[in-house]
Amino acid sequence: MEESELHQEIPFFKNLQEYLREFVYGGIDGAVTTFAVVAGAVGANLDPMVIIVLGFANLFADGLSMSIGAYLSSKSEKENYQKHKNIEYWEVDNIPKKEREEIVAIYKEKGFEGKLLQEVVEVIVADRDRWVNEMMKDELNMIEEVKSPLKIGLATLISFVVVGFIPLIVYVWDYFYEVDFDVFFWTCLLTGSAFILVGALKSWVNQTGIWQSVIETLLLGIIAALVAYFVGDVLEAFLLQ
Repeated sequence: MEESELHQEIPFFKNLQEYLREFVYGGIDGAVTTFAVVAGAVGANLDPMVIIVLGFANLFADGLSMSIGAYLSSKSEKENYQKHKNIEYWEVDNIPKKEREEIVAIYKEKGFEGKLLQEVVEVIVADRDRWVNEMMKDELNMIEEVKSPLKIGLATLISFVVVGFIPLIVYVWDYFYEVDFDVFFWTCLLTGSAFILVGALKSWVNQTGIWQSVIETLLLGIIAALVAYFVGDVLEAFLLQ
């Protein structure tokens, strides 16, 4: 069985690919923000238990906030599209001559002329829905969002929490089973691996070079962590004076 046929037969594959962009960017934000919290707390020499509390508070609060924002943004985009589509339906029904002239102008710009232009225009205006869809696409440059706002929000939340938990794994493990190695060092390694994986997925989503995407994602995480670490270090020194 070919891979394309397998993907068509399993709805999960289609859903996974459809919402992969939200998963990738939710995961990047989750890893970056949680790792920054951990790095800042380490820079301030806070107790590991405090790091765990701050990390989880950030993980769920920011994850929920980001997922709600993604949901509302997608829902607003759908509502805005529908509003303009209703306006186009009204114009087609009430001022068809003007709307027809706009279709003629649009297809003239595309290089159609003479008899062919008139035939194309006739085909378009013969169907009300087709007419409105052409106006939405070619006049307003608006494409309808087909993805579910709720699923976008859920994909963002799940990826934020799952990937964002990685910087906390070693600290949680150390809390239950005390370890004798450098917890922050291993946290950096695990989080770096997460950035590499998510960066590779980002390259697939955006159709860009894998190394470029991985390096960009790694640098983003490193810069955020360094800034947080030194801010924590400076604040600790300042507050303890």
